[in-house]
Amino acid sequence: MFRCNLGSSVKYLASLSALGRHHILQNSRCFLCRMSTSPNPVAAVCQVTATPDKEANFTGCKQLLEEARQRGACMVFLPEGFDYIGSSREETLSMSEPLGGDIISRYTQLARKLDVWLSLGGFHERGHDWENDRRIYNSHVIINNKGDILSVYRKSHLFDVELPEKGVSLKESAFTIPGPSLVPPVQTPIGKVGLGICYDLRFPELSLALQRHGADILTYPSAFTVATGAAHWEVLLRARAIETQCFVLAAAQVGRHHEKRSSYGHALAVDPWGEVVGDCGREKPGMVLVEVNLDKVSRTRKNMPVQQHRRDTAFYHSMSQTCL
Repeated sequence: MFRCNLGSSVKYLASLSALGRHHILQNSRCFLCRMSTSPNPVAAVCQVTATPDKEANFTGCKQLLEEARQRGACMVFLPEGFDYIGSSREETLSMSEPLGGDIISRYTQLARKLDVWLSLGGFHERGHDWENDRRIYNSHVIINNKGDILSVYRKSHLFDVELPEKGVSLKESAFTIPGPSLVPPVQTPIGKVGLGICYDLRFPELSLALQRHGADILTYPSAFTVATGAAHWEVLLRARAIETQCFVLAAAQVGRHHEKRSSYGHALAVDPWGEVVGDCGREKPGMVLVEVNLDKVSRTRKNMPVQQHRRDTAFYHSMSQTCL
């Protein structure tokens, strides 16, 4: 069902049940690897198939969260569009909610009940001037195990791409407001987590900025198209891990959401050396549990001190006109 890659400091521990499009297939769980007794914290990186049915999506995600907690995860990562993926601009906007609305409220209650931290990547949040402009933010919300919202990052790079030969045509800026800024990495039970969303993955300046501000882990909850995912998903995630010497955890959407859209899948975990240590595959929803050993971050940075070798910002904006 999934590829199982075992790394030296982050171990791919388990895969989870398949979820139906509008219901949960009970008792269809397949655990490839059993929980380790290591003292390192465990994170669950999830893969889902969201549809326009918000209630079915919540039910499926709730099942994943409960299973992850039972298997020992202290933080769970859900992908972009975990709340829903609409079939039209009008549907996407009509189903959006404010940050204090029902969906996020239900997840704060669930985090408190399960005693688990949540990364909710890509919530359709109504903009601050919703009544006038009817536009939304694509928001990454971090909730602690007490049910408190600790951080909200609003996606800053919007996916406006036309690839006719690949069958890709999306203009996120038609209904989404770009976020105003990055947010500082969040201290969590698994380490300091730097927040991005999907298309942000293509901009190394963002990942380097988060690393400079103390990130041990970068996370890119995503809904990559099938065409761009097949071409770029893994190589970009590995590049971000290698250049920052961070763990990279990337929850993903998978499969067919409705008649107009499908996603690539392959929710991944990558270690600071750039090794893929967990891969959910591209067939169906599920999760990988990864054991996060931050000693791997410090050892990698000590043995290859890339950031110490980096020149000052002015150097990278300079260009000699002299030809020798």
